[in-house]
Amino acid sequence: MKSICVYCGSADNLRPEYLEAASHMGAAIARRGLELWYGAGGTGLMGAVADGALQAGGQVIGVIPELFNTPRLAHTGLTRLEVVASMHERKGRLAQAADSFIALPGGYGTFEELFEILTWSQIGLHQKPVGLLNVLGYFDPLLILVEHARGEGFIYAEHRALLMHADTPEVLLDSLYDYQPPGGLERWLTRED
Repeated sequence: MKSICVYCGSADNLRPEYLEAASHMGAAIARRGLELWYGAGGTGLMGAVADGALQAGGQVIGVIPELFNTPRLAHTGLTRLEVVASMHERKGRLAQAADSFIALPGGYGTFEELFEILTWSQIGLHQKPVGLLNVLGYFDPLLILVEHARGEGFIYAEHRALLMHADTPEVLLDSLYDYQPPGGLERWLTRED
C-alpha cells in the first residue's frame, strides 16, 4: 500500500473533534509514508486532513473539478493539484490512484463516494480495502443500516466484510494493511450457493 484516498466533508462550522480527527488521520497517513489523495478542498475536514498530512511531511495530491477550483474552495498548498473536467473524472482518477480508501464524516458527497467504491469492490472492479474512521460514533447509524440490509438479504455476508471501521487512525490503518478480500465475492454474479 502506497497511497490512500480519503473521502470526507467540506462543510464549515463543524465540531472541533471532527476537524482534529481529520488532521490526525492525515498525519497518521503521512507518518506511514503513504501518499494522501483526496478531493483537493481547503475547507472543513478536507482541509484538515490535507493540512495534517502536510504538517507531518506527507505528500498530498488533490484532484478537483473545474467547478470547484476557486480560491474559496481549493486548497492552495498541496504537493500537487490536478484539475479535471467533472466529478466523474475526479472519482475515476482517485479510484485509479489509490491503493485503499477511507471515509471520514461527511454528507451526501462522502456517502456517495463511499458507496460507489464499495459497489465497485462488490462487483469485482477492484480488491482494495475500504474503511471508515468512526469519529464520535458518526457512522454508527450507517453501520446499523448495513447490518439491517445484510440481515434482510440485500447484502451478502461476504460483502459486509468489504467495509472496515475503527475509532482511531492507527487502528484503521492497521486494518487496511491487513486486509484480505473475502472469499466468495463472485457469488453475487454467479448466484451459486
